[in-house]
Amino acid sequence: MFVVDSLGLAIFFCVLTMLGWGSWANTQKLAGRSNWPFQLFYWDYAIGVALFGLLFAITLGSFGAAGMGSWQNLQQAAIGPIGWALLSGAVFNASNILLVVAIDMAGMSVAFPVGVGLALVIGTVSSYMQAPKGNPWLLFSGVGAIVIAMVFAAIAYQRLPQKNEGNWRKGLFFAVVAGLLMGFFYPQLMRAISGDFNTVPTQPGMLTPYVALFIFGIGVAASNLLFNTIFMKSAGLGSAQYFSGGSKLHWIGILGGSIWMLALSLNVLASGVAGPAISYALGQGATLVAAIWGVFVWKEFALAPPGTRFLLSAMFIAYLAGISLVGFATL
Repeated sequence: MFVVDSLGLAIFFCVLTMLGWGSWANTQKLAGRSNWPFQLFYWDYAIGVALFGLLFAITLGSFGAAGMGSWQNLQQAAIGPIGWALLSGAVFNASNILLVVAIDMAGMSVAFPVGVGLALVIGTVSSYMQAPKGNPWLLFSGVGAIVIAMVFAAIAYQRLPQKNEGNWRKGLFFAVVAGLLMGFFYPQLMRAISGDFNTVPTQPGMLTPYVALFIFGIGVAASNLLFNTIFMKSAGLGSAQYFSGGSKLHWIGILGGSIWMLALSLNVLASGVAGPAISYALGQGATLVAAIWGVFVWKEFALAPPGTRFLLSAMFIAYLAGISLVGFATL
C-alpha cells in the first residue's frame, strides 16, 4: 500500500484535507439552487463517500511495498476493528446530516465554524489522548484560538437581519449537535487502524488505513438508509422525487461525497507521520475555508449591519492563528 514518508508531504495532505472538507458543501449549495432538497442531495453524497472508499482500497491500498494489500488485510480482519470502522461511519453520517441541515437553515458561515469547530475541539483532544504526538501547548493553544473564532462567527451571524429567527436558531442548534457527534468519529476510525502503519507490519486482526476507510464508507452508506429515511419522511419526500432528478443533480451529490472522502483519506495517511491529533486539527481548518466561501462567494453577510466586518476579520485572524499554532505543534 502507499504510505506517506515525510512530514512535508503529511502537512501538504492536511492542507488538501482542509480545502476539501471546507469546499464540499458548495456542491450542496449548487444543488439547492435547483430547489433540490438536501435530503435528496444526501443520498448521492453518501454514495460518493462509499464509492471513493472502494476506489482508494483497490488502487493505492492494493499496490506498494508497505504493509499488506487491501484484500489480504480484509481477509484477516477481526470483528472488533471492523465494528469500530463501521461505527465511525455511522457516527459521522448522523453528525454530517445534521450539519447539512444546519447549512440549509443557517448557511456555511455559521454551520461550519460552530459545528466543525466544536468537532475539532472534541476530536483533537480525544485523538491526542489516544496517541499523544506533537507539542501539547501549541496544539491546544491553537484549538483555543479556533474556539474563539467560533464565537466571533456566531456573533457575526446573529447580527444579520433574520427573515426567520426560529429557523436560524434551529440551524445553530443542529450545528452544535452535529459538532458534538462529529468529534467522536475520527478517534473511532483511528482505533480500527493498525498502529504505526507507516513503519511497522500490520498487527494481526487490525486494519490498514485503506480497508478502514472502505469499511467506514460502508458504514456511512448503510446508516444512511436509517438516518436519511427519517429526514425524508419528515419532509414528506419519497423515492419518486429522488429518481425524478436529472443526472447533473445526482453527479453533484456524488462529487460532494467524493471530495469529502478524498480529504479524509489524505488526512488518515498523513496521520502516520504527523500524528492523529495534529492531522485532524489541521484538516479541520476547513472551517476557515468554508467561512471564506460563505462570506466572499455566497455573500451570506451582504446584508450585515456596520461593524460586522470587524467580527468577521476577528474570526479569520483567530482561525489563522489557531491553524498556525497547530501546524507549529508538529515541529
